[in-house]
Amino acid sequence: MDLLIKAALAFFALTLLPVALLRWLPPPASAFMLEAQVLALWQGREDFNLSYRWRNWDQISPYAGMAVVASEDQSFSRHFGFDFRAIAKAWESNRDGRRIRGASTISQQTAKNLFLYPRRNYLRKGLETYFTVLIEQLWPKRRILEIYLNIAQFGDGIYGVEAASRAFFRKPARHLDAREAALLAAVLPNPIRLRVERPSALVKKRQAWILRQMRQLGGTDYLEDL
Repeated sequence: MDLLIKAALAFFALTLLPVALLRWLPPPASAFMLEAQVLALWQGREDFNLSYRWRNWDQISPYAGMAVVASEDQSFSRHFGFDFRAIAKAWESNRDGRRIRGASTISQQTAKNLFLYPRRNYLRKGLETYFTVLIEQLWPKRRILEIYLNIAQFGDGIYGVEAASRAFFRKPARHLDAREAALLAAVLPNPIRLRVERPSALVKKRQAWILRQMRQLGGTDYLEDL
């Protein structure tokens, strides 16, 4: 029992320190980026080029933050890391043989992308819950959204809105307009299958829906309270 307690305390200390530091420091990479790089090397993909450019909150268009909130987590400003209503709906849908998106919050996605791995199992879900609680306790909401915008994947090897904005629109992220930001957010469910540069009818439909949701949430004024 003493060994288990010591191991738990050591794990807590080792994980608490990087989470605490990342409240102020930009992450040099994310776990998802590192895995993509290793996988590309393993597969011998000479065409793979990882693009990641950190940008601070005031260097990112507010439309980008608003678009991912409208698309991914409209309860972001109100919850403490978990949207239990969305989780209940997802559970009911899966039980009935249907599937829906929306159970994972931006906080959960940030924790998973930054520290963990994409494959789904109970261990990863438990670690995701743990890291979500940590970042919700140690980071303000604005910092969570800032990091998510910088590490989210928008294409093959393209991570963060700065890299995505330059790759797809030839401009820095601070100059993204509402339609461009909504288009980026529209591919987040699957940025390999859904393409910003060649948007399908589904992507265009999601873009239009996200723009409507952005307006209904009050536009970029929503971000002022974060």
